[in-house]
Amino acid sequence: MPPANVLTLQDIAPVTHDTWRLRFDRPEGYDFAPGQATHMALDRDGWREEDRPFTFTSLPEDEGLEFVIKSYPDHDGVTEQIPTLSPGDQVLAEPAAGAIEDKGAGVFIAGGAGITPFIAILRNRARQGTLDGCTLIFSNPCERDIILREELEQMRSAGLTTVFTTTQEDTGTLPHRRIDAAFLDEVVKDSDQPFYLCGPRGMVKEIKQVLLDRGTPEERITTEKGWG
Repeated sequence: MPPANVLTLQDIAPVTHDTWRLRFDRPEGYDFAPGQATHMALDRDGWREEDRPFTFTSLPEDEGLEFVIKSYPDHDGVTEQIPTLSPGDQVLAEPAAGAIEDKGAGVFIAGGAGITPFIAILRNRARQGTLDGCTLIFSNPCERDIILREELEQMRSAGLTTVFTTTQEDTGTLPHRRIDAAFLDEVVKDSDQPFYLCGPRGMVKEIKQVLLDRGTPEERITTEKGWG
């Protein structure tokens, strides 16, 4: 395995109550595609072997590297450490990898932090002016959990259709529903188009089966390898 790249944190800021945007410098020659991720570990004693996959939310042509990372304090792990980072701290990043990539305009279905690979893909399409025909269905427990909601809603003017749902909170304005067969029957009429799934493993597996039952060819469904 190639040696890890050392990234230095330039900026960290909250995105939601438990999600953070981290911006790092970018080593020369460090390349990736929208939707890809890297295995990253904190360059701290006791943490260098605790690498986890994190998705780039910046674009390949951007000067630096950006990640949007949800912190899970109850997991007692790497993400719990994210809010303790400050500019100047360093992480160790492996080369970019991942099975999620842009395979054409279609339906992006995300649960929680599963939105992150789609952020870069949708940002890239917004920059290129190719969001027409794209739909984002984004499920979260509560309204305050919606990551980068304002930015995603602004993409509507560029052609993106957005559907936000909540599963634990009835806001009175957003659909208070799970993304199941009945829901997809209502909001997605064309089953033969690209579908992108990312979120909790059980959610991805269930929705993939729903799509297959609806007649979507398996080759039109993109998930992380082994996740669906």
